[in-house]
Amino acid sequence: MDKVIVNGKTFRKSIPEEELKQRVKEVAAQISRDMADKNPLLLGVLNGAFIFAADLMREISIPCEISFVKLASYQGTTSTGKVRELVGINEDLAGRHVIIVEDIVDTGLTMQRMMEQLAAHHPASISICALLVKPDKLQVPLDLRYVALKIPNDFIVGYGLDYDQQGRGLKDIYTIAEP
Repeated sequence: MDKVIVNGKTFRKSIPEEELKQRVKEVAAQISRDMADKNPLLLGVLNGAFIFAADLMREISIPCEISFVKLASYQGTTSTGKVRELVGINEDLAGRHVIIVEDIVDTGLTMQRMMEQLAAHHPASISICALLVKPDKLQVPLDLRYVALKIPNDFIVGYGLDYDQQGRGLKDIYTIAEP
């Protein structure tokens, strides 16, 4: 499908499933090299990163663990700029190598808040792994160690990303074709 309609809005295919899978494999290989013998904890950010986190973990070739947190800053097609913590961190992170697995880094405010919260748990290290980054929209400096793809400042759905809870199950990523 080159176009889909989600909640009455038209989206066009922008990143095919094959490209996503290839980039996930490449990022997983980089994590496997960097974190060899460290048993990292992947900390997936729900809801959007659940597909990416699962695919990433299956491609990582070293022992690792996974857990999830839920933070939200979107309403409809725009970021509210305010991060709400919905489900907290339940793992003992002291001395652990933590890799935040995020679907998309937009303004960077969510990641900045999450990094601050994680630092209070005294992990050995914290890295950010993002499926997608919008470099032109970043408002805060972040060390984005693992990035699958950089994209323009467009609203997208698919591969876990949603528009008002719809479109997450699409295998490709689609960009909004109409405002």
